Amino acid sequence: MNGLAAKAQTALDEDPFSGHVFVFRGRRGDMLKVLWWSGDGLCLLAKRLERGRFVWPQAGSGGVALTQAQLSMLLEGIDWRRPERTWRPTSAL
Repeated sequence: MNGLAAKAQTALDEDPFSGHVFVFRGRRGDMLKVLWWSGDGLCLLAKRLERGRFVWPQAGSGGVALTQAQLSMLLEGIDWRRPERTWRPTSAL
């Protein structure tokens, strides 16, 4: 946890105690660690996919901003770059 907070501070030049959510991916791409400050302590969530890999955004400058929906899809292992709706209405009647 301390190592990830230090990485957010040094590599990303961000304040790990700002309340922002920081997501880190493992080398193989099947594990994520999420770090955030809850106001009174650092919280850490780790998730490993049993099959497949997390779709990781391309970062030009070290960091990427995601919407809440994109983060939710990322954590579910869904390809958030090209989400597909499962059903589209064909008629309003």
